[in-house]
Amino acid sequence: MKRKLYINLLVAVLVMSSCNTVRNLVNKDNSTQKTVTKVYGTEKREFINGIEVTLGTVTTTKHKTSSSATTTKNKTNSSGNGNPPTKADLEKASWLQLKYAIVMDMPAEELTNIPLLELMDKWWGTRYCIGGSTMNCIDCSAFTQVIMKEIYNIQLPRTSQEQFNIMQPIPIDELQEGDLVFFNTGGRGISHVGVYMQNNKFLHASTSQGVTISDLNDKYWNPKFRGGGRMR
Repeated sequence: MKRKLYINLLVAVLVMSSCNTVRNLVNKDNSTQKTVTKVYGTEKREFINGIEVTLGTVTTTKHKTSSSATTTKNKTNSSGNGNPPTKADLEKASWLQLKYAIVMDMPAEELTNIPLLELMDKWWGTRYCIGGSTMNCIDCSAFTQVIMKEIYNIQLPRTSQEQFNIMQPIPIDELQEGDLVFFNTGGRGISHVGVYMQNNKFLHASTSQGVTISDLNDKYWNPKFRGGGRMR
C-alpha cells in the first residue's frame, strides 16, 4: 500500500514538472514578440530613413520628381526666368504688341519698337505694284526705303540690287531687327528685299499679299534667300 502511494506521488511530481517545462518553452518562444496596440489620433510612428507620419493623416514626399510628360514647351519672357508671360506683363503691352505677337509667334512684351509697329500697321496689307511708292501700291525696295528712313533715319537707294550692294553682309544667325534680307525670286542678282524683325520673321511688300510678315524658313522664301545686310 505504501508502495502504491509512493508511485502515485512520483507520477504527480512528474506531471507537475512537465507542465512547468511546457509553459517555460512557450514563454521562451514568445519572448521576442510584443503585443501591438493600434493607437490613432496624434501618435507618431517612425518608418524608413527617419520619416515620421501621424496616423490618420496623409503625408506627401518632399522629394522632387521629374517627368517628360510635364515638360512644356514655353518661351522665355522678358524677365528671363523662363516662365510664361504673366497677366500683369500682358496688361502692360499695347494693343499693337498683342496684335503682332500673334503674327510673329513671340511674347508681346518683347516687341519693344513701338514706332516700327505703328508704321508697319499703317502700311499693313498695302498692295504690291512694280515701281509703286505710295499707300495705293508699293514695291519691295520702295517699302524698305520708307521703313529705313522713318524708323532708322537711313536713306537707301531705289532698287533691291543697289541696296544689297551698299550693305555689309550679315550671317543669318546674327541678324538683328532693322537689318535687310535679300532674295533672288527669278533671273539674276537680287530681286526682292525685306526688313528683318525678330524670331526669323521679316517685313516686306509681297507680290501676292502686299505688305506682310513672312518667315525665312518658309518653303518659298528659304531657297531664295541670298543673305542679310546692315549699313556699313
